[in-house]
Amino acid sequence: QVQLVESGGGFVQTGGSLRLSCAASGSTSSYNFMAWFRQAPGKEREFVAALRWKSVLTTYYTDSVKARFTASRDNAKNTLYLQMNSLKPEDTAVYYCAAALYYGDTPYYSTTTYNYWGQGTQVTVSS
Repeated sequence: QVQLVESGGGFVQTGGSLRLSCAASGSTSSYNFMAWFRQAPGKEREFVAALRWKSVLTTYYTDSVKARFTASRDNAKNTLYLQMNSLKPEDTAVYYCAAALYYGDTPYYSTTTYNYWGQGTQVTVSS
């Protein structure tokens, strides 16, 4: 049984930093891609960052977080991370991690690519 559990969310002021973690359990060896998405109140879930789980590390980011956020992985710990720096009020959202078993038919930034989702962790950035 696959389970993804996020942690590390919280309340910070503009310009602050947070580090999110996503602990994966179950058949993690079958993961192809892992990603972070976020959803603000009244908005659709949007892509934040993604990376390949097993092969050479290549990370992908949405434009609004480039140079501020860094996604990384620790395969030995089955954990995905998202280091968030220079946070802005518009980064306020529930952040979700997701895992994809297959990759190729749909893009890495699409929610439909991912088979498993965590429960989410709230990030609130005050102005």
